[in-house]
Amino acid sequence: MVRCKFTCQSVTMSVGYIYKPAVGSERKMVYSYEFSVVTADSPENAVFFASTPSGSLKVTAIKNDLFIPGKEYYLDLSEAQQE
Repeated sequence: MVRCKFTCQSVTMSVGYIYKPAVGSERKMVYSYEFSVVTADSPENAVFFASTPSGSLKVTAIKNDLFIPGKEYYLDLSEAQQE
């Protein structure tokens, strides 16, 4: 597992299409969350910054309250098992 630390930079609302198996595509409001890796503004962040000085992440979801701009979040990455 690799642990990353990101700061939420922005949340953007837009109209998108969500696929539902029984219905097909449905128009809905979606929320795009944009993140960047933390900078060295704390002792812990300095350790993360030394290993990952650059990076970005964008996630789109149908929930509007998942992440807050300015807050920091951990992202744990591990290999997915093949089914």
